[in-house]
Amino acid sequence: MTTPLRYAETAPIIARALAGEALTAAEIASLLAIDDPADAAPLYAAAAELRRRHFGDGIFLYGFVYFSTWCRNDCTFCLYRRANAESPRYRKSLDETVAVSVGLAESGAHLIDLTMGEDPLYFAHGEFDALVELVDAVKTATGLPVMVSPGVVPRDVLAALADVGAEWYACYQEVHDRAVYARLRTGQDYDVRAQARADAADLGLLVEDGMLLGVGEAIAQRAATVAAMREQRLGQVRAMTFVPQRGTPLAHLTPAGRIGELVTIAVLRLTMPDRLIPASLDVDGIAGLESRIAAGANVVTSLVPPDTGLAGVSQSELDIDEGLRTAPVVTQRLEAAGLRVATAAEYAAWAARARERAAAAAGLTPAAPTPAASAPLAQTPEVQTPARPTPV
Repeated sequence: MTTPLRYAETAPIIARALAGEALTAAEIASLLAIDDPADAAPLYAAAAELRRRHFGDGIFLYGFVYFSTWCRNDCTFCLYRRANAESPRYRKSLDETVAVSVGLAESGAHLIDLTMGEDPLYFAHGEFDALVELVDAVKTATGLPVMVSPGVVPRDVLAALADVGAEWYACYQEVHDRAVYARLRTGQDYDVRAQARADAADLGLLVEDGMLLGVGEAIAQRAATVAAMREQRLGQVRAMTFVPQRGTPLAHLTPAGRIGELVTIAVLRLTMPDRLIPASLDVDGIAGLESRIAAGANVVTSLVPPDTGLAGVSQSELDIDEGLRTAPVVTQRLEAAGLRVATAAEYAAWAARARERAAAAAGLTPAAPTPAASAPLAQTPEVQTPARPTPV
């Protein structure tokens, strides 16, 4: 257990991040070790300020379509692991997936996230034509950006997905520590998974990596993961608290408190201020939205429409059939917090800048000037570290 850090120790680190300076691994670890709400408040305030500078008051919305819960893997943390007899299993047809996606688009989503386990239907014989066809159909029907989360697929499949209009590839490492990774993603090659993200970036796809919290990792391992994510060509970085799943080897773990996730979201914002950072509804449902946004997140993910038979990941049923994981409900919550749903044009502008940045990082093209969604850093008034609020 960590000792709550004094604000005087973390204030200079926060000030350096606000000034646009890169934090060291030790500084990242110091911030991630915060586990006292009063010490975390200035961190959240700084993260929210950096989000405002880069994105204004606009928040993006992602529709989530988990179209196949079948998987060939035995990840120890996942409800949908191959060996779990208690896992709900289904495969949605192309027509069903397109219909749900169109509904999400009409409700105001900026992007459709098409997710599946490493379904043996595709992976057993390496036949991914049906997946490419599905992405093409959803892209055509909705006109929205499409994120594909199919697990580790070959480079030629990634190229085919890009050819039919996929904009994003999501593939979570969960932790950038080989020993912890081996306990989580049993039988899966660490380097192959990392290479899949690199291949996707090489092909011009925007890429997301994610980290899982509360699975026995140390603060130093969390810090190493944040640092490793910062070095990748990523457009989106995610942190989510592990929710113990029935029928899995980690079902016995005591759920972690949420401050670790909120602090990590804020640290991701301080270290990667211009990236998309999700506030997922898949851990605490709609009740957890405001705290994650306040910690610096700027994307609401895992919008799942009711009455479609679709499941979530960490929480397979939470708030779905009640209609609480929908764009109208989220919009109302954001407006009450003084924020708004961003426009499609704002999302497109950010995506164009992100591709330029990723291409420049790969040495493919020179970086183009970046028009900011709000006041750019260069025009921001002199920064003052947010004052520590008085604990109530």
